[in-house]
Amino acid sequence: MNADVPRPNASPAPPMASMLDELLDAKVVIDLVSPYVCLGRLSRYDEYYIEVRNADLHDLRDTDTTRENYIAESVATGIKRNRKRVLIRRSEVVAISRLEDVVDE
Repeated sequence: MNADVPRPNASPAPPMASMLDELLDAKVVIDLVSPYVCLGRLSRYDEYYIEVRNADLHDLRDTDTTRENYIAESVATGIKRNRKRVLIRRSEVVAISRLEDVVDE
């Protein structure tokens, strides 16, 4: 049977859900290529941007602490919101994880 010919009564493949769907509405940590880190609630995303609400967009050049220590402190004391909404370019993202998945060991 030719693979290019659709089979009768074949249902279309379900659309692939993005791995980001698992993080929607969760508190996340987004590590960026630049010396910035963003913490907040992942609201939505598209092909180019990730929207984070109640966000802490932190420039690590403004403090003497490391990225890891800043994130660990935020886990312990809470997110220090400085933005109601921020859009992050997906091309700038190195890593994204749930805030609750951050380990301090």
